[in-house]
Amino acid sequence: YIGGSPTNIAAGAARLGLQSALITRVGDEHMGRFIREELEREGVDTRGVKTDPERLTALVLLGIRNDEDFPLIFYRENCADMALSVDDIDPDFIREARCVCATGTHLSHPDTRSAVLKALEIAREAGIRTALDIDYRPNLWGLAGHGEGASRYVESERVTATLQEVLGLFDLIVGTEEEFHIAGGSRSTIAALRSVRNLTKAALVCKRGPLGASAFEGKIPKSLDSGVSGRRFEVEVFNVLGAGDGFMAGLLKGWLTGEDWSKSLEIANACGAFAVSRHGCTPSYPSERELKYFLREGASEPALRRDSKLEQVHWATNRTTNRSQLRIVAMSDEDFANPLPSDVDMAEYKKLCLHAVRNLPRGSSNLGIICDNLSGKSALVDATGSNLWIGRPAISIDLKKFSFLEPIDNDFGRVCEWPRINTAIARLDGSLAGIPLKNSVARGALLVLSAAARRNSLELLIEFTGSWRNPLHVSTLAHEIYEAGINPDWWMIRPEDDWPSVDGVCATIRFDDHYSGDVLIRDGGAEPSRLAELIADVENSQAIRGFVLGADVGEDIDLDRTNGTIGQDEALTRLTEEFRTSFARYESALLS
Repeated sequence: YIGGSPTNIAAGAARLGLQSALITRVGDEHMGRFIREELEREGVDTRGVKTDPERLTALVLLGIRNDEDFPLIFYRENCADMALSVDDIDPDFIREARCVCATGTHLSHPDTRSAVLKALEIAREAGIRTALDIDYRPNLWGLAGHGEGASRYVESERVTATLQEVLGLFDLIVGTEEEFHIAGGSRSTIAALRSVRNLTKAALVCKRGPLGASAFEGKIPKSLDSGVSGRRFEVEVFNVLGAGDGFMAGLLKGWLTGEDWSKSLEIANACGAFAVSRHGCTPSYPSERELKYFLREGASEPALRRDSKLEQVHWATNRTTNRSQLRIVAMSDEDFANPLPSDVDMAEYKKLCLHAVRNLPRGSSNLGIICDNLSGKSALVDATGSNLWIGRPAISIDLKKFSFLEPIDNDFGRVCEWPRINTAIARLDGSLAGIPLKNSVARGALLVLSAAARRNSLELLIEFTGSWRNPLHVSTLAHEIYEAGINPDWWMIRPEDDWPSVDGVCATIRFDDHYSGDVLIRDGGAEPSRLAELIADVENSQAIRGFVLGADVGEDIDLDRTNGTIGQDEALTRLTEEFRTSFARYESALLS
């Protein structure tokens, strides 16, 4: 996972709807690229993320031993982010912000400290708010050995003095009781807070673990209980790492959007509760929609990760897949209406299709393919890492049986081996029409595939194939799939002349799933004018997210290539143009 306090805060804030950016350094290697790409997927502005050609990206290993013991090993010797310097601070970039948030670790080294002070100076001159998360890690201040990474407090006059030199530069200071002890130079929390208050007019927020947090804007009272507090949430502690960063992201959400301290602390407490009850740091943080759901509905049990409804909201609202209009070419073996002639090399044709898709102008759309791992294996490998949406058939189900489209093992079609950018596809044949799901072979297979896909962080697509005749059968089966506890991320329909089925599925999604489920339309061959009329008749057409074109539209082109009538380059040019014009036909209908 991405991690580090500033990184977690930036990602957590972005999930809550704030525009956030990060200033740091990463190495010029796979880990550095992973961090940059993950931040961009989360919606974090990465203009301030510099690539250091000489140093490796920092690394931390976390162990989860029990609800109180979380061993940490920091790999941060001469790492990229601790080489941050004043040259990495762009004044114009700082002036775009409403708030500059610093964390204590970067005050521990002269160079990074200088960078932080420069950013704070620019912010204060521009009237921009400033915040400090004390985030005291003795290990990172050189006060504990490598085996003491989990240590939260070591008394140090040097650290206290270093922190106290800068406390007056902040409008908001946040820390645990132990962190205020180091900042205030006292083991008494009240005394420490009063010492900090003598140095700054900042609002002080003291985190108190299961007791929530207390905010103080003026004089420090005799008891922490006299501070402003917000609603607390009793949850099971599973992993405390990153909880404070989630809390800080939630606090910034309230503070920067004008909420009072009570509401701001409620938001912060909720975000911290999500973090401690789930695995990982940033991946555990809530989206804004998920937070609102939790504050309104609560959870069925203290272990939030075991609340199926809440986890579905978490999954559906934190997906980073590009949800803009999709243009997809389907080229798995089952997507061809008729088998290609035996002299056509299917593997080569699929690679040609992939290159043609890559050549398409993206515009405001996202491109994708549907490809099997049989004759399409080489194309699948080439597509990975290309920023394409990738659908991969896993199972095909008809009235009497189901067949796996890849070898079966205990993880259902080996989806544990699939890259996370793959979407698992289950194909349901029209022979299932009118048969209740509970009486069908489809139910058990879909439940297992759904669980395997979610366990391996893969999206799930349900495709209706063949002729369904009665459109009610499609929407009824979709409803029964939801009732079975299966929440597909995508639905694909081949409407042909049966467009009421599209309207029915769109209405079912709207009724059964308020957070997920987008519809892809498989090309039925309708003329543009007719296509526009059909889409206009779909009452919930906002659920339609893309169009799927069969690769068999290019069969004649590949036959010419195979026969030597045209060369590889001309075949690629013609196939690209065939795909482009076909998609343009759909897009014009959708826009009309």
